[in-house]
Amino acid sequence: MNDEDRRIRSLRPPLERPQRLDRPLGVVVEEERTPRGSVRSATVFLAGAECPFTCAFCDLWRHTIPGPTPPGALPAQLDVASRTLEELERGELAAREPAASRSYSAAVEQLKLYNASNFFEPRAVPDADREAILARIRRFERVVVESHPRLLGERAAWWADRLGSRLEVAIGLETVHPEALARLNKGARLDDVERAAGRLEGLGLGLRCFVLIGVPRVAAPDQVEWVRRTVEHAAALGARVTSLIPVRGGNGELERLRAEGAWRPPDLGLVEDALDAALVWDRGHEGGMTVQADPWDLERLAVCRGCASARLERLRRINRTGLPAPRIECRSCGAGSA
Repeated sequence: MNDEDRRIRSLRPPLERPQRLDRPLGVVVEEERTPRGSVRSATVFLAGAECPFTCAFCDLWRHTIPGPTPPGALPAQLDVASRTLEELERGELAAREPAASRSYSAAVEQLKLYNASNFFEPRAVPDADREAILARIRRFERVVVESHPRLLGERAAWWADRLGSRLEVAIGLETVHPEALARLNKGARLDDVERAAGRLEGLGLGLRCFVLIGVPRVAAPDQVEWVRRTVEHAAALGARVTSLIPVRGGNGELERLRAEGAWRPPDLGLVEDALDAALVWDRGHEGGMTVQADPWDLERLAVCRGCASARLERLRRINRTGLPAPRIECRSCGAGSA
């Protein structure tokens, strides 16, 4: 850990440690639009080790633990997640069909394993658990995991050998703004991401990218343009899906940057502008990539009671369809007005 890492971590509030490590932090099921059409996707938020990198914008460390993930914890969490998925499916079948027809079918096609760290790091995912995890996830048509671009070594190859093209790796591209990216303390440059994309291609694995909305040290009038440029670069790297993620405050460092005038928290309007701009680019280029706004916690960006629900539903509809939609106009807050 370098001096910058220690400085950023010194500003953080205490960890909100998970009370138990034998169950996941959460399970979410949703329809996700991909280049091959809409798929039923489950996201399992795994509890485990904190990421060794110290990105200036990160808030994922809140629900991690400071030491290594204990062996056996992740398989146990996946067992709980599997039961949760089965209960959800049974509930949906019960709503559609008579009780006699409530036989469970594995309706979820895609599984995302997000552990707020790096799937290919042994502190986060113990090697001793790999076979047990594999046995629990191999039935899915696609499995998505997350990783820092510099951690795609032998462990990534091990998973590639066993899951092949069904495995997709989500990497934080963040922004192609040269100065802003260099000062995110991410521990990766743009060429690291480019090499990671080439490594994944060589392993026969899919790539998806995370792109930030509200990047520190990018001027407010330029935010949307740099999102568009970053989305364009993600497509050039071969990303199948690119998710736009608003930068969320609360880690101390962002509040320091805000006080200096180097960061402004993104609002719902900026998310709408960024998605609309990315969608215009996406629809004008044939490349097999879909762009979506990450729906996680968007509600807290919607401050106007008069239009919040309608604007959030518009974003969800665009995510589902990939089609543009008229902006919601609101007299109370001025949303949608030119």
